[in-house]
Amino acid sequence: MSAPKNLFKDALAQGQRQIGLWMGLADPYASEIVARSGFDWVLIDGEHSPNDLAAIVRQVQVIEPHTHPVVRLPMGEPWLIKQVLDTGVQSLLIPMVNSAAEARALVRAMRYPPEGIRGMGGALARATNFGRTPDYAATANDEMCLIVQVETGAALEALDEILEVEGVDGVFVGPADLSADLGFPGRADAPEMRKVVAETLGRIAASGKAAGIIDFSEDAIEGHFDAGAQFVAVGSDVTFLSRGLSALSAKWRVS
Repeated sequence: MSAPKNLFKDALAQGQRQIGLWMGLADPYASEIVARSGFDWVLIDGEHSPNDLAAIVRQVQVIEPHTHPVVRLPMGEPWLIKQVLDTGVQSLLIPMVNSAAEARALVRAMRYPPEGIRGMGGALARATNFGRTPDYAATANDEMCLIVQVETGAALEALDEILEVEGVDGVFVGPADLSADLGFPGRADAPEMRKVVAETLGRIAASGKAAGIIDFSEDAIEGHFDAGAQFVAVGSDVTFLSRGLSALSAKWRVS
């Protein structure tokens, strides 16, 4: 028995458009609702949401039968990457990657030796079906999907080198942090930023890597696809719930 095929990674490699949703509610019940809603992939946010390792694995368990879970870690630390991969996660989004050297280190952290430094304690792991998948370690490396997040001016300067790193499957533009770093905090929709984002998505797509981004405006999302984006988070569970409930209460409140 081998490691499960990563169909999301395959879809990116084949150039297929992939629609996703960002998740920050940190709850398995809410995650299952999202997972059953028809998205190609969903992202469990461990950077800006209260998701620890236990919360992540509980959500992965209900998501996997319905769509592909991607996990954004708060940082690219090898010990944390090892723990999350052992839960069965195959696709990671790592924030604030600013150089090719950082990208190469992440590739190694996601792979078993000799290609990498991932720990071999898989007998205890959900990823190996708790030791029941004998060929997991021999086959898992090929199923790992690494998406690095470009969020600073330094990352834009190093983008060509990052795109050359073997093992990086996609590059995700982080519009909020990127706009702040470039002098437009809270203004990711500024014309100057729209131009930078479009150019960056085009550079990524031209390299043969998959280009990704998150946005909430229909016009902006269409623009991202036109610029070369392949996998796009078209909303978030928190925003959808918050805005929807606020609109509902406003509609029926007696003033």
